[in-house]
Amino acid sequence: MKAASLIATVRRRDILHTILAVAAAGTLPVGRSAFAQGAAKPKIGMIGSGNVGSSLGRVWAKAGYEVMFSSQDLAADKAIAAEVGAKARAGTPLEAANFGEVLVFAVPYGALPELGKTLAAAIKGKVAIDACNPFPNRDGAIATEALAQGAGVTTAKLLPGARIVRAFNAVSARRMGEVHLMPGKVAMPIAGDDKQAIQVASRLIKDIGFEPVVVGGLAMGKFLMPGQPLAGEHSPDAIKKIAATLKP
Repeated sequence: MKAASLIATVRRRDILHTILAVAAAGTLPVGRSAFAQGAAKPKIGMIGSGNVGSSLGRVWAKAGYEVMFSSQDLAADKAIAAEVGAKARAGTPLEAANFGEVLVFAVPYGALPELGKTLAAAIKGKVAIDACNPFPNRDGAIATEALAQGAGVTTAKLLPGARIVRAFNAVSARRMGEVHLMPGKVAMPIAGDDKQAIQVASRLIKDIGFEPVVVGGLAMGKFLMPGQPLAGEHSPDAIKKIAATLKP
């Protein structure tokens, strides 16, 4: 074999080995929403800008993230964005879903079936933080189903293609806007089946002062609701101890 051909063969073999090694380690990027520590902060699309959505959007903007607020009231979203400042803007839910590299759903649970249909193409492959809670009196039959099957599992069915992480379900909206003043003291329990999505959500959570604690897969999402054992404010150690006593 000629020297040039031998060198080319060796190089191709080395490149292939490198790719396989990286893939085996699970470090190949999956979509734009996978980002490493120190990398550029992803844009956040807020689907819902009520008490929870507006509180979270505000603190993420303060932490240097670009945020788009959206709801059924564009005028109200524009007012919030103007108040928040240069890092914020407003749009329709579809515009926010296209804008965001990470999406946060903070809407009444009964809105998820329709959003899953209208935003289907925009949410595919993106990390989607599910901050919604099902209440049958407000949300109807889909809430009853979510309570029976588990909110996280049901959300994954309603938002097909999105990489669901359940979080921000059982702490008050007011505290969401304050915890950055006392970082690391308050745990944020999170549940998800996608390890890389959990990593992305964890960094976002940590950047606004909460200490993320992974309590398990999406099946554990049923415990991330008001009235459930993981609700309320707890230290990271307390959340870990409580979660250890629970079975999905």
